[in-house]
Formats: sequence, structure tokens, C-alpha cells
Amino acid sequence: MAKAKMIIDKDFKIAEVDKRVYGSFIEHLGRAVYNGIYQPGHKTADEDGFRKDVLELVKELEVPIIRYPGGNFVSNFYWEDSVGPKAGRKPRLDLAWRTLETNEFGLGEFAKWSEKAGSDIMMAVNLGTRGISDALNLLEYCNLDTNTYYSDLRKSHGAAKPYNIKTWCLGNEMDGPWQMGHKTAAEYGRLAAETAKAMKTMDDSIELVSCGSSNVEMPTFPEWEAATLEETYEYVDYISLHNYYGNAENDTEDFFAKTQDLERFIHTVIATCDYIKAKKRSRKTLNLSFDEWNVWFHSTESDSEEMKERPWQIAPHLLEDIYSFEDAILVGLILITFLKHADRLKMACLAQLVNVIAPIMTENDGGAWKQSIYYPFLHASKYGRGTALHSIVNSTKHDSKTHEDVTDVESIAVYNEEKDEVTIFAVNRNVKEDALFEADVKCFEDYRVLEYLALESDDMKVANSITGEKVSPKNRTDYELKDGTFTATMKKCSWNVIRLAK
Repeated sequence: MAKAKMIIDKDFKIAEVDKRVYGSFIEHLGRAVYNGIYQPGHKTADEDGFRKDVLELVKELEVPIIRYPGGNFVSNFYWEDSVGPKAGRKPRLDLAWRTLETNEFGLGEFAKWSEKAGSDIMMAVNLGTRGISDALNLLEYCNLDTNTYYSDLRKSHGAAKPYNIKTWCLGNEMDGPWQMGHKTAAEYGRLAAETAKAMKTMDDSIELVSCGSSNVEMPTFPEWEAATLEETYEYVDYISLHNYYGNAENDTEDFFAKTQDLERFIHTVIATCDYIKAKKRSRKTLNLSFDEWNVWFHSTESDSEEMKERPWQIAPHLLEDIYSFEDAILVGLILITFLKHADRLKMACLAQLVNVIAPIMTENDGGAWKQSIYYPFLHASKYGRGTALHSIVNSTKHDSKTHEDVTDVESIAVYNEEKDEVTIFAVNRNVKEDALFEADVKCFEDYRVLEYLALESDDMKVANSITGEKVSPKNRTDYELKDGTFTATMKKCSWNVIRLAK
């Protein structure tokens, strides 16, 4: 049997968990917007055309911030076409995903939807085919109350009060050759720095995210980070990280080990940021925004064919990965990894939220349902708020096809002092053996177990659908809390949430 022992002490703190680490992403892509969050005429649609069944599932996740409107879409986005009376809005060809954007749903609609969802907005500006002046115009439209042209334009569109968006992305994946307006590191660094300076002159209350590498496999990683931060370091607050994970080789054991690669990615970006800090002799510490992450590989071939053979559709079925049980386990492992870096990783966006590589799926003429990955994200968002604790964990290990010394059990604890609760998140990623798990919680005197939730299955490929949930959490009672030690046997390939309270 695999084994793991965890020692938790409330005084050994990593950092306060920024709630924005449980953010998500809505891009004008596929059915994320149209027939996703917005569908006038649907039986659940409210007075604004927003699907109430989807809104309820989003609100249950307690998503604090949502990135919008892209993604690759933003690099050819003309925001002016998406505001004002709908009859006057211009349809546009979206070159990123080779679809037709009607602009029926735009910035004003998203601001209203996100307010109903209880989420703030992370707004992205187009630094691909546009630049500084357009970013300033958008910022004025969204945030200012100055009786000037774009501020007054927003008011004429029915929004008397500014949207007051505080977090802004300076473009998207500008290192990627697929990006409209792709740039070299030198080109992007200069443009982003000058845009940042101008935007903060207009509104010094905002925070800005500089584009990092599109993924860890990019040939320019991490030189891109170093070169662009030479220009942007003193003007931005975060650098972005993007990465997706897949199991194309159908090797579950190696799939679960990929958070080792994630750890190296995060460490490398932190080291690069700190190198530039040292080089500039700066007093400022730059933090991370992992504003695109998820499992993504199931639909890649069909998506490529759809965009090539049937371009310029409105809201086609694109990137609609159906997630399995094993995908949920990897999502749990990623969330644990993020919490281990709570001192530097302050924002993250599960990409995406509805229909497009998403935890929530809809039928155009039917209902909405939860994918397998919904549950670890839900648990982390609800119970992973407070202080991430630097726990000591000793676990047995194994090797996989391309990874060595893989811990059988990955775990983290989050202490919510206000609620007098501590939550342990743990994954047994051993595909062959259950794991005997012990947690020393003696410093949490007089605490009891509120609940023990687990995702467990012997079938790695089982998935949820509109007809029912085959992957959902169960309540476990077969544990022991005695003399300050919690003990349980964690099933192989399982996500575990242990909540203790005074």
C-alpha cells in the first residue's frame, strides 16, 4: 500500500490565497457565449437573454473574476462594434477561430452578465491588430466618468456608472505565430510598456498583466519572459502563464505526473521574474497570473476539420471536450499545485467556463449539466479560501513513463481563520494502490471532521452527460480522528477533500 503522512501547523504559512486564483474565462469562441451564457428564446432565458440554468451553475462555483473577450479572439477585436444599439452593430469575421461574430453580445452585455454571476471582469485589450490609442479609448469607456467622448458614449448606451474594471491583460499570447499581429519579444515589450504607462496615467487604480509565453513548449521560453520584462517590469503587476495538459498517449499514470512539469514551469517563471528584479535593482516583486489552464486534447482533430472545412459559422461546436474521471483528477492536482504557490500565483483562469473546454455544458434546446472537472474546481473555490499552509508531506513514490520520483499523494491544507476551519485537499495519483493517509492536526485542538468528500472510480474514462452524473463526490465516513491524527485509506486515483472545524 502507498503511504503518506502530512504535518499541518497554522503558524507555517505560505500566504493568503487570493480568491482570484479561482477565476475563469469566457471567450467569443464556439458556444461559450451564444447558446452558452446567452440564448434569448431559451426556456430559462431572463429578460436580458441570459440562461438562468447556466447562471446558477456559475454562481455555485463562486467564480471571483472572469477573463474576457479572449484569448486569440481579442487580437482582432474591435470593441466599438460590440457596444451601443444592437441594430447598429457590425458583424465581423473572427480570424482566430474562423467563425462569424455577430456582436449581438458585447461588452455591455458581458458587464451585466458578470454582475449577475457575482464576478469581476479581467478585460483583455487588443495589442495584435490595434494598439495604445484603442486601449485608452476602451479604458475610458469602461472606467471613467469625465464627460469626455468615450465616457459619454458609454452613458449614451445606458450605463450611467463606469464598469470600473480593475484588471487588464495587455494582449494575448503575442509570442504565438498563430496570433493575429504576432510580435517578437522586443516588439511586444515596447508596445506593452508604452500601453501600460498610458493606461495607468489614465487610471492608476488598475492592475496590468503582461503576456508571458503561450505555453512551456514554446522555443522562446523563458527568453520571451526575460526580454519582455526588461521593458514592462516596472509598469505591470503580473506576468501571464498559459498551459494545457492532455493524455493523447492514453497513459493515466504519466498523465497524473504532469504536475511535475507544471511545478518546473512555475519555478522557471518566478526565477526569471526575480532575475529581472535583481538586474534592475528593483524593490518590486512581480506576481503570476495563470490565466489559461485546463485539460485540452479530446476534440483537437475534429475542431481543426470544422474550422477548415466549414468556416464562418455562427457559434459552431468547437473545443467541446467531454471530460472523464481522470481529467477531474488532474484538475485537482493542478489546483493543489497552484495553492502551493499562493505567495506568488495570485490569479488563475480555468479555460473556459461554458461549453468550450469547460466544466459546464449546455444543450441548445435543452438543459445544462456539470462535467467531471466541475467538482474539484467547486471544492477548491468554496473551501480553499484563507491561508495556504506550508505542510510537511512525506509520501511513497513511483516512476512513470516520462517522470521519476512521482509522489503517490499530493496534498495541501488551507486554514480559514475567520470560519475556524481547515481543509485538506489530497490526491492519491497511484493508479495501482490505495494509500494510507495520516494527517497530524494537533495544532487544531478541539477540531472535528465536518465532512470528507471524495471523487472515486475504477473507470478512468467514465464521464458525465445531460442524462446523468457518473462522476460526482461521495461522502465518506470511514476515517478516524484520534489524538490529533486524522487517518483514512484514500482510494487509488482519487480526489479527497477533508474539512475540519472547531
